[in-house]
Amino acid sequence: MRPRAIFFDMDDTILSFDHGLDLDACWMAACVTHLAGMEAGMIEQAVMTIKRQAKEYWSDAERHRTGRLDLPKARKEIIEAALHELKYPNLKCAARIATDYGAARDLLVTLFPGAVETIQQIKTMGIPVALITNGASLPQREKINKFALGSLFEHIFIEEEFGIGKPEPAIYQHVMDLLGTAPEETWMVGDNYEWEVAAPQKLGMKGIWVDHKGVHGTQTLPVPPYRSIRALPELLPLF
Repeated sequence: MRPRAIFFDMDDTILSFDHGLDLDACWMAACVTHLAGMEAGMIEQAVMTIKRQAKEYWSDAERHRTGRLDLPKARKEIIEAALHELKYPNLKCAARIATDYGAARDLLVTLFPGAVETIQQIKTMGIPVALITNGASLPQREKINKFALGSLFEHIFIEEEFGIGKPEPAIYQHVMDLLGTAPEETWMVGDNYEWEVAAPQKLGMKGIWVDHKGVHGTQTLPVPPYRSIRALPELLPLF
């Protein structure tokens, strides 16, 4: 059934952050700059330790909720934990590493090919589209402005501004109420299985999982997505 409204995620759905970007190089550059006296082999170990600490940090739902609202602070804590594990004597450099890494990573962010054009084409069909993105207001607004995404959407909801974010049921329900659509008429599109499939489908919405790596075909999921796609242009044949 053709939807009466579509809600889109932004990070790693419209904008590419972790797919095809050399984030290891960002970590290496920041660590080389600020880990004075550390040999090259130890720098590589430091990067691996930071990445492992980051994976553990973000795997906890509550830490993820609070950490994404202050990424510099979260990254600093992750790096401090890694340096403490490595017995590096100067934890004060963690904030500088976090700042340099964040700046380098932000420079690599780009639009997924065809993402904007797909949303524009959906709008020509008369289907309202809204953006629902988790995170802090300032960095999310900066990305929206940098890539001129504001004019694409009837409504934009940022977690810090609205007060809650995905996967809280109230955020999906609020946007549906605003657009006057029922759950079964509404699609939620994004790369995060829990936020864009499992949570909205509990409300009766249709979750479209942007499964960039194609892992859905190898997994048994507790809540199967309404549809699974590899990139946003694959939405158009679903109508």
